[in-house]
Amino acid sequence: MPVELVELEGHIIDSLIFAKVLDVILAAGGDYRVVDVEIGKTNTDVSTARLEVSAPDDAALASLLEALQVHGANRVTVVDATLEPCAGDGVLPAAFYSTTNLPTQVRVGERWVDVENAEMDCALVVDDDGRAHTVPMHRVRRGDRVVVGGDGVRVQAPERPRGANPFEFMASEVSSEKPKGLLVAEVAARIRRARAGGGRLLAVTGPAVVHTGAAPDLARLVREGWVDVLFSGNGFATHDIESNVLGTSLGVSIREGVPTEGGHANHLRVINEVRRRGSIAAAVEDGFVRGGVMYECVKRRVPFVLGGSLRDDGPLPDVITDVVAAADAMRALVPGVTVALMLASTLHAIATGNLLPAGVETYCVDINQAVVTKLADRGSHQALGIVTDVGLFLRELAAALCP
Repeated sequence: MPVELVELEGHIIDSLIFAKVLDVILAAGGDYRVVDVEIGKTNTDVSTARLEVSAPDDAALASLLEALQVHGANRVTVVDATLEPCAGDGVLPAAFYSTTNLPTQVRVGERWVDVENAEMDCALVVDDDGRAHTVPMHRVRRGDRVVVGGDGVRVQAPERPRGANPFEFMASEVSSEKPKGLLVAEVAARIRRARAGGGRLLAVTGPAVVHTGAAPDLARLVREGWVDVLFSGNGFATHDIESNVLGTSLGVSIREGVPTEGGHANHLRVINEVRRRGSIAAAVEDGFVRGGVMYECVKRRVPFVLGGSLRDDGPLPDVITDVVAAADAMRALVPGVTVALMLASTLHAIATGNLLPAGVETYCVDINQAVVTKLADRGSHQALGIVTDVGLFLRELAAALCP
């Protein structure tokens, strides 16, 4: 059986990464031998482990090593990365290295180079000046030098928060039985800490934020300067405007919670009026829209991206209907974001999670437990789930941050 020596370094014991790596090896039909382990004794000490990994054949071993690297297990053999030029625009070499969102380094010219703008499911491009950065497939150009294979690439193992941490309650990342008040208080504290360090907060919102009556609380957070970027879709923006112009959300009265006569067309009417004016900003400026999340974003000049989907009515003129262009617009606003709140959103939350580096503290809030696990399942290792009604969550968060 072909064999490769791999190494793990970091807080791999208390973060359960070491155990996860062993599980991945066995699940793939491989085997391992622990060559050496050195366990850190304090919270600040790192641990290291070396494993001899084997698989039935070379192809299986290559696939296993790729799966292990997602968890920070890197080959010990040190060689420069292999670079191959793109043969055409938007087309990668067949054996291109597919990135994770973890901190990554590439070995070029016998030295390790940090990869800029960590993002999953991209290529690694090395410029002529030796800089390395991630590039999505559609943005590579003919002649770009792309890393192929896994040689000369290493990633840093993902870590969980250490020490006293309410997110470790019940030793699970997601639970419907966690104390919500304590979690909201901790999220608020981390947002304050991130803001004090110059970080930015990204809110990713679904229409349920409006339907549950939480939009005024989110608008308050925007107005008081806590939200720096907003990603959403046509549905959220439409119902936010509908609720402020007509007092309904999907035709249901926000105040009384009952359907209104002819209300099923209310969202279409506000879309039509915003389209008549040309943009959400124009609708705010001429007084058609006088409150709400989108209103506050315009007034405070908080950048937002509304990404379209097949089921959109209208859509609003600000919606980017080209999904590739929408992802690029979101990508341009990610730098500097240190905390992300995924609020009752699945589609846009996953799309955003694909763009975020692993170092961004990410909290996924939804009443459906299956939704809050999707981000982690799709590779956003940093995502922590809070299973609760988004309306209750935002009400408490706004009370904590905007006393």
